[in-house]
Amino acid sequence: MILNNFFILKRTLNFIPKSAKYLLRSSSVWTHDNIIKSPYKDVEIPNCTLSEYVWQNLDKWAEKTAIVCAHTGRSYTYEQAFRRSNTFAANLRKKLNIRNGDVVAVMLPNLPEYPIVTLGILEAGAVMTSINPAYTAHEVQRQLLLSEAKIIVALPQVLKVVKDALLLAKKNLPIITVKINDEPIPEGTILFNELTEDLSVDVSILKEIKRDPNEICFLPFSSGTTGLPKGVELSHRNITVNGEQVNDPLIRCHNDTTATHQDRVIVVLPFYHVYAASVLMFHKLSLGLQLVTVTKFQPEAFFGTIEQYKTNLIFVAPPLLLLMGSHPAATEKTLQYVETIVNGAAPVSDTDVFRVFEKAKRKLDFRQGYGLTETAPAITLTPLNADKTYTRAGPPIPNTDLRIVDPDTLKNLGVNETGEILVRGPQVTRGYRNNPEANKEAFVDGWFRTGDLAVADNDGDITIMDRLKDLIKVKGYQVPPAELEAVLREHPSVRDSAVIGVPHAVNGEAPKAFVVLKQGYNNPAKEISEFVKQRVAPYKRVDDIVFIDSIPKNTSGKILRKELKKNYC
Repeated sequence: MILNNFFILKRTLNFIPKSAKYLLRSSSVWTHDNIIKSPYKDVEIPNCTLSEYVWQNLDKWAEKTAIVCAHTGRSYTYEQAFRRSNTFAANLRKKLNIRNGDVVAVMLPNLPEYPIVTLGILEAGAVMTSINPAYTAHEVQRQLLLSEAKIIVALPQVLKVVKDALLLAKKNLPIITVKINDEPIPEGTILFNELTEDLSVDVSILKEIKRDPNEICFLPFSSGTTGLPKGVELSHRNITVNGEQVNDPLIRCHNDTTATHQDRVIVVLPFYHVYAASVLMFHKLSLGLQLVTVTKFQPEAFFGTIEQYKTNLIFVAPPLLLLMGSHPAATEKTLQYVETIVNGAAPVSDTDVFRVFEKAKRKLDFRQGYGLTETAPAITLTPLNADKTYTRAGPPIPNTDLRIVDPDTLKNLGVNETGEILVRGPQVTRGYRNNPEANKEAFVDGWFRTGDLAVADNDGDITIMDRLKDLIKVKGYQVPPAELEAVLREHPSVRDSAVIGVPHAVNGEAPKAFVVLKQGYNNPAKEISEFVKQRVAPYKRVDDIVFIDSIPKNTSGKILRKELKKNYC
């Protein structure tokens, strides 16, 4: 039987609109002053906390599996997950003295317990900050200090890193360990399982917690590809409205959960990143989907899991999509249940997508979205049955306005003109934690500067070109590295590629390419250069090619160009 306080919670949720709210606008998406409006009707902004949003329809799928571990089969039903998160929340308040707005750091891989930990933190009125479990002690201590965390939740395996980080930070914080095997409990830590299975705790204390939907609930840190990571303050409302925005029937990527059907989504993208946290964990649990968590990525096991769990919905970043189009384990059999693939974090080309279709021996529903940590994260998403090239990322989702501007003057540009994307909408962060300088640079008259270059067509459908700071200037011409990378990957011998700008005595800068070849290929650089030459303008040609074993990327799939420059230039 589900906890009584769920029904009390459910009676307070009256934010879901009853009318047909998902109709297309009738007017053009471009205004007279070149602002791009969403082609979809606005959605109603939820007036609830994120945990209330996730559990709003719990009674519909209480007995269905919410989360299952792909490696061990360890799983929780929706009722079990709700019960444990409530108990954990109550113990955070009662035994660990957590209060509204306190920050709890979570340093875990993709475990079935991750959503229980996170939702428990939110139900306790606290804020969750997520830490990459591969971080060094120096990186961990920096985030602990910037977030002002009060507690850390981690695996016993990273305990030494956590303790070293606390020494560096000169802090003595409680450590909660999530035990997933028969190892002894690390000395000086609190066992998570005891905090979730404590039947004596009075969960009614959670009824006393009052949180405003505009208050911060999630503090992820930006990737730091162009500088040091910054704490992004996301409110309950930022994340819940983003869920409603992508629920629009014209762009939604899921099927309804019913008595006889439940979508299954494999979670290989890390929960500690906003992409998986918001799009997979919070949003998909609010819809009753089953999350199949992958703790440690191995290609053969990944494809085996897709087949074993009959996964029909897969969210990827470019490195994973490239793998799906090239790995021998990607076959018609292992991909037989896949219906929809959604790519985010960085753009991919038509060729990358077609290679996956070839592996599956059929056309799949492929979507591409665009978003940022600062936008919770979705800004655009390609609609159902889009008949355009797969390189496009779609028009703005409901309640969202875009501008394409000249990066220097911030003057609005028009159709098919390339410029920086500025975004405005209820999913946009209120700013970076304790960083007024970064906030001043990022916000202009209520618009958020993304730092990304794009071009928009007549329908407001955008194509991401590159990061503004990654542009290569050749004889004054702007060369987006992503464009050349896509061309390089079209060559039949190339598995992956990266391009950076390097100094050139005559041209100012020149493109330098790094190429990973497919197994069994040994193409000379001259052949690949000629291949590119036939497909691009003269100033975009690539004459300098270096062959390497792998392209360095961060966890969200973005190429670490600084690392390439450091190691090879």
